[in-house]
Amino acid sequence: MSVTVNGVSVDTIVAEAKSAARQAAEQFFQDKLQGRDQFACGFAWVDIFGVRGNTKLGKALKEAGVKKSHTGAFQIWNPAEMYVQNIDTLEAGAQAAADVFKKYGFTAYAGSRLD
Repeated sequence: MSVTVNGVSVDTIVAEAKSAARQAAEQFFQDKLQGRDQFACGFAWVDIFGVRGNTKLGKALKEAGVKKSHTGAFQIWNPAEMYVQNIDTLEAGAQAAADVFKKYGFTAYAGSRLD
């Protein structure tokens, strides 16, 4: 049985978040950096808070490939799946993913750190 949030399966929400992340990161990379991987290097992710791992929703997130972080939140590292070093590009993707999760009622935030 598939777990849904507001009538949408968790798998679909995760896929939508990753797709939005990729689109936002690609657009930033092309528009702001002219397709060159330059400037500050770093990492970005999206954290989803308030979901316990032993619930149906938590298990569905795990099945969708979302991992638990050391903070207790569910986390998707580099949700844009874009392999560049520019932190601004990766942050644009993480924020877009967080926005999708928020749209479905999750408590989600983009996170990042410099390398």
